[in-house]
Amino acid sequence: MGSFYTLLLKPIRSMMKEFSANSFKQNSQIVNKGGVESLALQWAKRYLQNLELDANDESNNTQNLVVVISQAGREKTSQKLMESLRSVSAKAWNKTEALLEGEIKRHRIDPNLINPWEIAADSFKIYQKTLDVYTQQAPLQQMSMVMKLAREGESLYEKALDLYTQKVAPIQLTTAISANVGELREKYTKDDPRLIGFVSMQFHYTSQMLLETLSPLERSLVASYFKVIDDHLYMPLQRAYQAAAKHDYDSNALSAVQQMLPVSTQIANKIAERIIELYPTYRSHTGLLSQPVVKTSTIRDVEMFQVYLWVCALEGSVAAIQQELFPLCVMLYPKLKVQWELIRQMLHLLGQEISDRLNSKQANTLMPYFQVLWHMFSPQVFGELGLEINSKKLDEDEFWKSLFA
Repeated sequence: MGSFYTLLLKPIRSMMKEFSANSFKQNSQIVNKGGVESLALQWAKRYLQNLELDANDESNNTQNLVVVISQAGREKTSQKLMESLRSVSAKAWNKTEALLEGEIKRHRIDPNLINPWEIAADSFKIYQKTLDVYTQQAPLQQMSMVMKLAREGESLYEKALDLYTQKVAPIQLTTAISANVGELREKYTKDDPRLIGFVSMQFHYTSQMLLETLSPLERSLVASYFKVIDDHLYMPLQRAYQAAAKHDYDSNALSAVQQMLPVSTQIANKIAERIIELYPTYRSHTGLLSQPVVKTSTIRDVEMFQVYLWVCALEGSVAAIQQELFPLCVMLYPKLKVQWELIRQMLHLLGQEISDRLNSKQANTLMPYFQVLWHMFSPQVFGELGLEINSKKLDEDEFWKSLFA
């Protein structure tokens, strides 16, 4: 591993020197609390734009909606999930262990750092807090609004979306658990950043199995809450909020993140669709890229890469991607049968999006770190790792020329 990191550090160091004319220093003297609140709020609002309900399911009628979102309905859903949580958590760990057990030895991870009972206990607290938020009673205003929309013939999607803009929206959950999940990430990345891979997969499998116990309508509503957990575990969002709080309001790095954050899911969806077009027959560990569960994971991963880029720009350091993102990808992606070619193509498309959506000052705060990612996920590094890449080689000169045209 030593020779690999030596090889990796050379292009990173030269890259950072090349961009030394740009300033990436944090303004540590001015703490902009509005910046962190704004970023957290913007991230939460994305859920409103991406909530998906099956409006064609005849069982999802207005009466069922009213029952499910009532106080009694929410308590019933929550109780059902809490009763299943212990057994589901054990099954989820079995799946996590089956997937990653061999990686402990292969990546020389200290097995004493992985305590399944502690991970299960920590996850129980997060789910419990999440379901506490879910069961909070919807105000009467929400109920009357749903009924009013029903009388006016609005679709189920619009009724549910309107409901979610009120008190029980995932915005509230983001406020309630972001700090807790941030502490959880910090706890499991402190000694070895790769441990968050085990924790993330545990939560991922737990959420999947819990959702399977629910009705379609319950699943649609609860899934958006579980996605908040998923996002904050896979992505260093709390770290991004904290870094943003150290920037002045006119910081170019903060401006770039504020510009990209509201459209991050749109970008991720666009890139995921393009990847599916390029690889229509490709199968990951879970299935075809076009299958809903795989597409959801692809979109999340594209968002994850964006958040890590933001953290680097806001911190003025490559540490987040060098010490956390890259080692995690090296451990997880081969097991999930995600070929490096897909990551390379995703980065290619992401680079184009950054170039198209930011002005030159904003782009200059992200592109040096994007270029580090480009070098990290290169055929040369894959070769050093002993991993194969069967890629239609992207013309690097043409690629960078197009970004800075």
